Amino acid sequence: MLRVLCVRFSSIGDVLLTTPLLRALRHRHPDAELYFLTKQAMAPLVADNPHVAGVVTLVPGQSLTDVARRLRRLGPTLGLDLHGSLRSRALRLLVPCSWTGYSKRKIARTALIAAKINIYGEPVSVAERYFEAARGAALDVSPDGRPPEFFLAPRARQHVDRWLEQRRLSGRPFAALAPGAAHATKQWPLAHWQRLARQLEERGYGIVAIGGPDDRAVAGKLGASVANAAGEFGLQETGACLARARVLVSGDTGVMHMATGVGTRVVALFGPTVAQFGFFPYRGAAVVMERDLDCRPCSAMGSARCPLGHHHCLTEILPEQVTAAVERLVA
Repeated sequence: MLRVLCVRFSSIGDVLLTTPLLRALRHRHPDAELYFLTKQAMAPLVADNPHVAGVVTLVPGQSLTDVARRLRRLGPTLGLDLHGSLRSRALRLLVPCSWTGYSKRKIARTALIAAKINIYGEPVSVAERYFEAARGAALDVSPDGRPPEFFLAPRARQHVDRWLEQRRLSGRPFAALAPGAAHATKQWPLAHWQRLARQLEERGYGIVAIGGPDDRAVAGKLGASVANAAGEFGLQETGACLARARVLVSGDTGVMHMATGVGTRVVALFGPTVAQFGFFPYRGAAVVMERDLDCRPCSAMGSARCPLGHHHCLTEILPEQVTAAVERLVA
């Protein structure tokens, strides 16, 4: 029997962008067993995916040799390294099977950031780059043109339904806002978020702020009427909340891919990063807001401060423009 092991340790967006490949593998090889290795914190993103026979989790503090021992018991025949790190390469040595990977375009990325020389060609989503690993293994799969998939457990939906009902948002159209970001240069100014929340409320939307525990403080500053779910929900519940939302407004974060994975419209705010890196919303109903500036991109994942000190890439995207984009998208 064909047993395919897919390896992507993290993070939220990277894991969800593997799901078009998982879907294609299941369609093309219905009798194969697909297994997914990821960090324990990321497991809810694929735990309910019907295309996956099992999820193997890497728990904090666990050695790679212990994980490899568990994987050897599964007996994979093919391994798809969708992470491309030193740790995933070490795993290739510890788990005997035929391994393939994909190109992370590091030279092209460095050239674009450092010298603004574009050798990427046309932008290709990371979701489609992952297929290089499958083609290297002669698995004969291609993207089907559909977005990522984030499958939700009924308990997550029920939990969110109760939460929304308690805040009198059940049955009312609401917009989800994700004001947090791991790096300062990916963060839209707080005053812009506050103005956007007011403008959307004036148009009849309820507002729910979402994110992780680190985002709770900034989410709490969006306005007294904003329901703050940041840090209250796990990944599954966050997905269920997004599934109930009319639209999500987010920066370049994993939440954006969670929304496309549950079929929710997205207005995405991109500053230091660009389409060539492969992380624009993939195949979902989405609008990307960005400024055409000579200084972009300035980093691959964002940084602690703007190298030029002005942060025009995000400060010059105005709340009125985002509100207009929301209205066009949901019309």
